[in-house]
Amino acid sequence: MISVAEALDQLFALAPPLGVETVPLLQGHRRVLAQDVAATREQPPFDGAAMDGYAVTEVAPGLRLKVIGESAAGHGFYQTVKSGEAVRIFTGAPVPEGARAVVIQEDVVRDGDWITIGDTPEDNDHIRPAGGDFKIGDSVRAGRVLGPNDIALLASMNIAEVPVTRRPIVALISTGDELVMPGEAPGPDQIIASNALGLHALMRDLGAKPRLLPIARDNEASLRTAFDLAKGADLIVTIGGASVGDHDVVANLAPQLGFDQSFYKVAMRPGKPLMAGRFGNAMMIGLPGNPVSAMVCGHVFVAPVVRAMLGLPAQPAPRRTGILAEALPQNGPREHYMRARMTDAGLIAFGSQDSSLLSVLGQADALIVRAPRDGPRDAGDSVEYLPLR
Repeated sequence: MISVAEALDQLFALAPPLGVETVPLLQGHRRVLAQDVAATREQPPFDGAAMDGYAVTEVAPGLRLKVIGESAAGHGFYQTVKSGEAVRIFTGAPVPEGARAVVIQEDVVRDGDWITIGDTPEDNDHIRPAGGDFKIGDSVRAGRVLGPNDIALLASMNIAEVPVTRRPIVALISTGDELVMPGEAPGPDQIIASNALGLHALMRDLGAKPRLLPIARDNEASLRTAFDLAKGADLIVTIGGASVGDHDVVANLAPQLGFDQSFYKVAMRPGKPLMAGRFGNAMMIGLPGNPVSAMVCGHVFVAPVVRAMLGLPAQPAPRRTGILAEALPQNGPREHYMRARMTDAGLIAFGSQDSSLLSVLGQADALIVRAPRDGPRDAGDSVEYLPLR
C-alpha cells in the first residue's frame, strides 16, 4: 500500500493536459481561464464625475459662477469650461475640458443660470480619473475560476470571448451484477447503483463533463462494452470490482483489455482498494464499491485530479482546521477520513463509520482527517478536516 500523498503524486503525474477553447464571455462563468486576458480599453475611459453637481475650474466659498451647459452619462459637454463658468454634471458623466473639480449639488445654491458655492464646500474634487480602475494592457491572469465578479471585470475590459481550459470528459462506469439503476425494480439480491450518480454530481460541480455509462456486469464482454463506450473520455472512473476477489471484474479483466496499472491500494480508511493507471489515451481511476468509500475517494482523489486537468494547481483537496467537540480514540494504521458534523461547539464524529452507510455521509458536512496511528484526541483539540458543503 502507498500513502494518500504518494497516491496523489502519482495521480497528478497521470493526469493529461487539456487543450484550450474560446467561448463567449457569458459562457465563461465557472470555467478556468487558460491564458492571460488584457484590457483593450482603460476604465474609466475619461475623467468622470463621482457625484451629481457642477464641474468648475476652481472652488471657493461664495464664488458665483454662470452655468453654460450640462454633462450627463452618455451625453457629454464638449466645450472648454473657463474661469467664472460651471457645467451641470451627473454621476458617471465626462468632466468637461478645463474643469478641475465637481462641487456637489448640496454645496451650491442655484438661481436661474447662476450658482453660488456655499460657505463650506467639501474638500474633494469628486473626479474619477481616466484609467483609475485599469489601463489598456492590464490583465486578468490565467489559472483562476471565473466568477461573477471576473465576468463583470472582463466585460468592462471590452472582452467578448475568453480562452478557457476544455472541460474534461469523465466516463463513469459502475460494475457488478448486483446493481440496478434508480427507478428500476431490483431483484431480491440486488441494490441500487448510487455511487455513479453522486460522483456525476461532484464532477459537474467541478466543471467536468461527466458521462454516466451503462452498468458493467461481472463478465468480460460487458466490461469490454463499457470501455468501448468510454472511448474519447479524458478520465475513466470505474466503481466497484477493484479488489482481487473472484468477482472483482475490473481488477481481474481490465489489464487484459489494455489497462496499464500504476498503483493499487492506498493506506486510507475508507477507500483502501483504489487503483489507477492509463487505459489507452485516457487516465483511469478504479474506486472501491462501498458507497461511502467511493464518495470519499471522489473528494480526496478524483476531485483534485479534475482540478489539475482544468489547469488549477495540482494539490490535495483543501483542508481546514477545526476544534473537536467530543474526544476521539487513537487512530489505526491507515489515514482515516471520519464523517463528522459541524456544531456550535465544534466537530463531532459520527459514532458509526461503516463504509456502507450513505445516510451518515448524507448528514455529514465534514471529514475529519486522522493521520496513521494518531493518538487519542480530547475535546478542544485542533484537527484538520475536509469540508463537504
